[in-house]
Amino acid sequence: MLQFQILSGKSAGVVWDAGRFPVRVGRAAGNDLQLEDDGVWNEHFLVEINLAQGFVLTVHPGALVTVNQTPASTSRLRSGDLITAGSVQLHFRLSETRQHGLHLREWLVWTLVFGVILSEVTLIGWLWR
Repeated sequence: MLQFQILSGKSAGVVWDAGRFPVRVGRAAGNDLQLEDDGVWNEHFLVEINLAQGFVLTVHPGALVTVNQTPASTSRLRSGDLITAGSVQLHFRLSETRQHGLHLREWLVWTLVFGVILSEVTLIGWLWR
């Protein structure tokens, strides 16, 4: 659904997928995304889904977070936003879509089509007798 790509810090290059919401980000071990870099608080920020606004970032009181280089206490996130928490930069984006294989459904439809055609040919042959 959503991803954080860590651009700087000890975990630079890591892409982290959110499995559930809300997503808690910080230094403490209980956070969903744990960042152990300078300036990151135990509970730094939270990302929730709001039906009216979409993804909403809420900063823990006293922590410093910038979204696209603008200080924020709460912010509506869009895919491509750059989040800075302490000394870590994160790229927020929607995860890639995965298309499920349709081979079984396609096979069933074609079998049904050929079955109908075979039934029609059989019926026409039976009627011509």
